[in-house]
Amino acid sequence: MSVSSKSCIVTGAANGVGLAIARRLAEEGARVVLADIDEENLSKEVKALQDDGLEAQAFCGDLRRKLNIANLLSATIDAYDRVDILINASRKVELCEPMDLTQDLLNEMFAENVSTNLRLTNAVAKKMIKQAEGQETDEHGIGSIVNLTSIASNRTLPALSGFSVVSAALDQMTRSLAVAYAQYGIRVNAIAIGSVKSATLRDTLHDNKELREMIIAATPAGRIGEADEAADAAVFLASSKASFITGQILTIDGGRSLIDPLATPVY
Repeated sequence: MSVSSKSCIVTGAANGVGLAIARRLAEEGARVVLADIDEENLSKEVKALQDDGLEAQAFCGDLRRKLNIANLLSATIDAYDRVDILINASRKVELCEPMDLTQDLLNEMFAENVSTNLRLTNAVAKKMIKQAEGQETDEHGIGSIVNLTSIASNRTLPALSGFSVVSAALDQMTRSLAVAYAQYGIRVNAIAIGSVKSATLRDTLHDNKELREMIIAATPAGRIGEADEAADAAVFLASSKASFITGQILTIDGGRSLIDPLATPVY
């Protein structure tokens, strides 16, 4: 995937799709800092990567706090001298009907899914620009950023009303940042997942055979996708193989969004 020796940050990396992306990057030869608030699981997963001979470090902290964003970037530079790739895979998903959606819940999802990603993206992008000063930029650019969003962003799903709103905001933020940073050689893309075994969907489907069957029936591919399949797409977008791709939302959903029934959650 042409990410070998690249220095990467992956947020939301203690489980689910974030963890799958971090592992795939490391397997492809990248040096990866896994960031998450779940210290116990994060430590376990980073040790597993290191035991497999892969280059990985852990950073535990709540990235909604601005100081922790600065600390994460400093820890990455201390460990690997630079940062080349950022994967914003941390997100908050809450079920809530529109009439029950409170301002507090919407604010919580917006803070984690949009505002935190924006602050971290800008901090990392500025570092990418600074570390490239005085160097000749090749055709592959100086950095790549990938956001994790959802097909809920353009579906009308009452049970996911708030999550749909913040996902749509993240899609537009991806496009806007792609235009803003293109002049510096930084690409910004996103993967929109649906019917994929994220940590949220995995937990939701636990002992819920009926929901599992509903999601499978609503997916043309006839199955639920694996986190590794989403990870492959994210790593492709982060790599030099996608050097002329920016501002795109790549859908990973087994065809789900083509025929999505209104009442079936997508996660």
